[in-house]
Order: sequence, then C-alpha cells, then structure tokens
Amino acid sequence: MSTLKERETGIADAIASADKIKLEMAAMKNENEAMMAKAREERAVMIKEAKETASKMLTEAKDKGRVEYDRIVADAQSAILQQKNAALTEVKNQVSSLVVEVAEKVLRRELANKVDQENYIKGLAEVVKLN
Repeated sequence: MSTLKERETGIADAIASADKIKLEMAAMKNENEAMMAKAREERAVMIKEAKETASKMLTEAKDKGRVEYDRIVADAQSAILQQKNAALTEVKNQVSSLVVEVAEKVLRRELANKVDQENYIKGLAEVVKLN
C-alpha cells in the first residue's frame, strides 16, 4: 500500500505543482499585458511628441523662409530705388549740361556784335527793375 500512498502523494504533488504553474502563468500573462499596455502608452506619447516636433520644425522653417523672403524683397526694392535715383541724377546732369551748352551757343550768337550786346543788357536791366 505504500506505493499507492506514494502514488497518491505524487499525484497530489503534481496537481499542486500544476496549480502553482498555472498561477505563475496567469501572473506572467497579467504582467505581460501590463507591459504591453505601458508600451502602447509610451508609443502613443512618442508619436505625439514626434508630431509636435515636426509641426514646430515646419512652423520654424516657414517663419525663417518668410523672414528671408521679406529681406530679399526689401533688398531688391532698395537696390531698385538706388538705381532709379542714380538714373534720375544722371539724366538731370545731362539735361543741365545740354541747357548750359545751348544757352552758351545762343548767347554767343546773340552777343556777336556790340549793338546786340548793349540791347540785350538794356533788356535785362528793364526786367530786373520791374521785379
């Protein structure tokens, strides 16, 4: 009978061991599910942070691009204004030079003889007196 008793004890031990393993497996399963939930949560946080970072980088790039665009446009407008002013100054100088040259030629012709010079001076004197 001792063998029967030993068998019963062995079976009882095996059942107890199986129950213990079953409990350990359930605990491991719960632990695994908790780890998976935590990993999903961390992944969601990482994705959210990555999206926020990408959005921030895009906004910064747009802002930087806008500032650079505005600077380029302002520089171009300034260059155009400078060139326009330089061209106007050059035209004014050329016109002044032409006016002086024409006036010189007209006066030489008008004042070619002494009588014409005296008449011109008298005319100028009368105009000056009237003013």
